[in-house]
Amino acid sequence: MTFGDPKKKSRSILLLALLPFFLLAGFLAAYMLYFSFTPAEKEGKEVVVEIPGGANLLSASGLLNRSGVLRSVRPFVFLAKFTGRAHRIQAGELLFRTDMTPLEVMDVLTRGKAVTYEVTIPEGFNIHQVASVLAGKGLGDPDRFLTLARDAGFCRSLEVPADTLEGFLFPDTYSWPKGLPEKEILGQMVARFKNVFTPEMEERAGELGMTRLEVVTLASLIEKETGAAEERELVSSVFHNRLRKGYLLQTDPSVIYGIEDFDGNLTRKHLQMDHPYNTYLRRGLPPGPVANPGRASLLAALYPADTSFLYFVARGDGTHLFSSNLAEHNKAVRRYQLGGGK
Repeated sequence: MTFGDPKKKSRSILLLALLPFFLLAGFLAAYMLYFSFTPAEKEGKEVVVEIPGGANLLSASGLLNRSGVLRSVRPFVFLAKFTGRAHRIQAGELLFRTDMTPLEVMDVLTRGKAVTYEVTIPEGFNIHQVASVLAGKGLGDPDRFLTLARDAGFCRSLEVPADTLEGFLFPDTYSWPKGLPEKEILGQMVARFKNVFTPEMEERAGELGMTRLEVVTLASLIEKETGAAEERELVSSVFHNRLRKGYLLQTDPSVIYGIEDFDGNLTRKHLQMDHPYNTYLRRGLPPGPVANPGRASLLAALYPADTSFLYFVARGDGTHLFSSNLAEHNKAVRRYQLGGGK
């Protein structure tokens, strides 16, 4: 009787035992190859999917599956892990197409740029109004926004010389994705202010004997007092002249800023309320800005017109009449605000 080589026989048995595993591995490889290059739909459409901040691969894949971007979740999760992209999930609203292959979907999910929304912050808006505008666009939570904007430690981290970001959130048009943290939004607005407030402006402030905070505070008053571009330097000259002479500024916007839940009707009682922002009772600038001024008002605060004006009164058409003495001013008040006529 002839017996075969025992070693060859053992190898044959081992190969037979491993054959199902080889077949399974080959099947899986073929399936993954097919899956990787097969879109969910042949004729696709654009789909915006919001990936929450902190979402993991499995939850993000589930969102894509329910949105029609992916046919299957588990193969996609395996593919992401196999290619080393499982921990690179982008947050925000991402734009996909339902005829993308899973590999293309993965590129968007891990390297894509979130859909952004353009938002314009008008000059002269205060932090409450800014928070409201952002909330209206779905950008951040207004309560968290205001809490951060009034956090002294956070203000210092942004190198803002105050305990609030009021005045330093530069009014401009921005483009942000949803889901961006409030800290990032505030940081970008302050960074824009720093770009606008140049070293030359800082030097000019020093020549006037003013700090950056004082310049921004004065600019915010100018911003709120007039919407006429040609008047900014004139309004600035009035404030500079009154500060130099030690007069009360007597500016309504600062009084209003210090009134909680102001209803829009400024009364004599309001003018008699003592608070840090009441410039009818307290001399000098208020303790901080009352709004966020634009570049033109910042420049006006630094470069006032050369005048002897100490007063101004609204004409009722958006412009003001400026006066150098109280007699002229009282005459203007009678004419434009007390029904004195022409």
